[in-house]
Amino acid sequence: MIHMVSPASLDVPESQPARPALSVVLLAAAGAVRAVMEGRSLTEALAAVPAPLRPATQAVSFHAMRQLGWASAIGSGLVQRSPATQFDALLNVSLSLLKVAGEVEALPGMPVYAPHTVVNQAVTAAASQRSLTAYKGLLNACLRRFLRERDAIEAAVADLPEARWNHPRWWVERLRQAYPDQWQDILTAASVPAPLTVRVNTRRASRDQVRDAFQAAGVEAQPVGQAGLVLAEARPVTQLPGFAEGWWSVQDAAAQQAAVLLAVRAGERVLDACAAPGGKTAHLLENADVELLALDSDAGRLTRVGQNLDRLGLRSDRVALAAADAADLDAWWDGRPFDAVLADVPCTASGIVRRHPDIRWLRRAPDVARTAALQARIVDALWRTVAPGGRLLYVTCSVFPEEGERQAQAFARRHADAQRQDAPGQLLPVAVGATPQAQHDGFFYALFAKQS
Repeated sequence: MIHMVSPASLDVPESQPARPALSVVLLAAAGAVRAVMEGRSLTEALAAVPAPLRPATQAVSFHAMRQLGWASAIGSGLVQRSPATQFDALLNVSLSLLKVAGEVEALPGMPVYAPHTVVNQAVTAAASQRSLTAYKGLLNACLRRFLRERDAIEAAVADLPEARWNHPRWWVERLRQAYPDQWQDILTAASVPAPLTVRVNTRRASRDQVRDAFQAAGVEAQPVGQAGLVLAEARPVTQLPGFAEGWWSVQDAAAQQAAVLLAVRAGERVLDACAAPGGKTAHLLENADVELLALDSDAGRLTRVGQNLDRLGLRSDRVALAAADAADLDAWWDGRPFDAVLADVPCTASGIVRRHPDIRWLRRAPDVARTAALQARIVDALWRTVAPGGRLLYVTCSVFPEEGERQAQAFARRHADAQRQDAPGQLLPVAVGATPQAQHDGFFYALFAKQS
């Protein structure tokens, strides 16, 4: 049975000082990595970490996820037969830190420590655990051997796709086939920490007002898109000016295109299918006074949509939330057609791995075909709800063509009354060598109008 390792199982104290010891962070990060190795999401694992310890744990575990293919390959060469999954996780986290140990210039959000600090603190972490104390000597030997023989050890795994690109082999091959000229940039971009991008709620503040408030708080930000700001340095969102007041929401620059492309107008009836967590829902309501139904199959996640709308001051009697399967029209549709439908359908999320680095390790090759089939079922059902002359925007945060262009073409073949309109199509992630305001995640957009 898959289970998540809790902080309690790692003997992590419930309360930590403002700057916890690296050994404690290593243990918590190893628990998070182990959870992912066993099939749980990193978000769930981090939610179980005590709040004072969470920021440092997130930084280390995110970095470890971005280097997991390399670290696993190195670790396998250092230990022929691993004594335990918990040992593997701690070894992988420690190796990921040693990869960048002592670097003078590191990417934002990448934790950097001196090599001897990593080794000493990793051994301390192992010694503090009943299940690992017998292996502290083995851990120490592995890490010190890596430092002594680094060039030869790294050369031995250099040709392994998982080690070179820190993605599963099937993922690398799929991108190589789909994008023969760009696949390396896509994979490299996934290991670059993403900037914090926000979208200004223009019903409560102007972009200039928010930018001025940020600057007054010592936070530099540059404009992007119609209402976005990219921060030069990420900060906890609740500590930024205007969060509680609903001046802005966190949303990647590529995701901010959805509401712009759908271009809702005052008085229209609008459906946001698969709405959680509500960023695009809010953007639609910020852009026009519409009658909107936000739909999601997960009632718990739908609660978050409502909370976001409340914070932004966008709730009204013209906004409804419903928990139901978007493809099961009998469960939620009243038969009244919609002028505009946003179909941000479930997908592999292969375009947002830089923000969610565990996704690449949680997905399996068959998932692509499975999600593509689900997407087709949903959009075919949703097309029935679109009014003549209305429009549907198909959206995924994926870079796999099966969930993007191939899906859009197949939809057009199935529906003779669907006329494809101008839209960006596949947006590949941009990160390498780009300024923060030029960076964005991978998304796909296809807009269809229904013939009258």
